[in-house]
Amino acid sequence: MNEKRNRLIIFIVTAAIHLLVLFFFVFNIGIIKQEIPENARVMKLTDIAELPPELPTVEEIAEEMIETDTTPLQNVVAAGSLSFDDYLPMHKVSVPPVFDEKAFISALVYPPIALRSGIGGKVLVELYVDNIGIVRNVKVLKEDPEGRGFGEAAVKAFFGRKGTPAYANGEAVSCHWRYPVVFTIK
Repeated sequence: MNEKRNRLIIFIVTAAIHLLVLFFFVFNIGIIKQEIPENARVMKLTDIAELPPELPTVEEIAEEMIETDTTPLQNVVAAGSLSFDDYLPMHKVSVPPVFDEKAFISALVYPPIALRSGIGGKVLVELYVDNIGIVRNVKVLKEDPEGRGFGEAAVKAFFGRKGTPAYANGEAVSCHWRYPVVFTIK
């Protein structure tokens, strides 16, 4: 009789332990979930006496300028003359533009709304790269899923970035180039 009772007690205890383990696995009780805090917004009230000093005038800056013999590398565009019609399409370029992928990835910010939702996404952007390799315009062609901030993040990461320009017939040219960006949570 004692042996049957001991077996029954051992069976009940073992079954209870199994049920508890299953309960913890199904409802993730053992995992502590941590909410991602919103970016804190800090507002500072300043007194008029605490205003920053006035910026130097052009004359003061001009006194400190140093004259050099070399001309700086610059691409001057007159107001209203920037036309993206002059940019070659992808199929007319023999060597595509090249960008530092590590610098691009470090500049890429995962959208907070997508991070909180725990979703990834894909964006196809069209980069307008001028003949010295600077991204002058970025268009989002496709964003999946829409409205989660993936397109905006890709535009911010690429706009103004400098790389190696595209070449056609051995000459640096302006072109528009499609570039896919994939967002994943690790």
